[in-house]
Amino acid sequence: MISMNNVSKHYGAFQVLTDCTTHVNKGEVIVVCGPSGSGKSTLIKCVNGLEPFQSGQITVNGVSVGDPKTNLSKLRAHVGMVFQNFELFPHMSIIENLTIAQIKVLGRSKPEAEVKGMQLLDRVGLKVQALKYPGQLSGGQQQRVAIARALAMDPICMLFDEPTSALDPEMINEVLDVMTELAQEGMTMMCVTHEMGFAKRVAHRVIFMDQGRIVEDDSKEEFFAHARSERAQQFLAKILHH
Repeated sequence: MISMNNVSKHYGAFQVLTDCTTHVNKGEVIVVCGPSGSGKSTLIKCVNGLEPFQSGQITVNGVSVGDPKTNLSKLRAHVGMVFQNFELFPHMSIIENLTIAQIKVLGRSKPEAEVKGMQLLDRVGLKVQALKYPGQLSGGQQQRVAIARALAMDPICMLFDEPTSALDPEMINEVLDVMTELAQEGMTMMCVTHEMGFAKRVAHRVIFMDQGRIVEDDSKEEFFAHARSERAQQFLAKILHH
């Protein structure tokens, strides 16, 4: 579903990603972790062309992301993206947030888009909030709306960029529960997260990054039991210790 070969990216003289190679098969859940500034968010944003990269190749479902001829808007319509800070339209109701792209990008009728939106709000446990505005919801609720909005576009895969890092501890589980359900239903997912419990529960593989490189790319069992690099061992010791 997603393939990356020798992807490198730099801002001026600063190298953010160096020769990153990995793949995500259909139905696979990949957790990307590593210390701050290791390039995790940049890597995931390169997948749908939100960040341009200078060399290497990325394909999503056979479409080359870096090819100048590729229609990135069309590609992004099929790749769900959930950000750290929800990115909901504050001046629109929750249901409007879920229908606008369905109508404008997918060409669905308003009633059709609303039916789909309400089904998804029901799925994330927020049907009763449909007419409220984002500012009236908790952070955890807003993030669940953001996931429902991404799902409304019938994505072929989902990208999550630290979806719980802006949330209060009490709200983290309500978002992880929705993500866990998605994973169990077979959604292809690439998640940048520090939630190691989630990784242990649902990831098929864990990618560990440091200083812009993929240092480890292993099954979760292998990663948690026998992380090979010293850097990954240090990281796990700190993060699992707490």
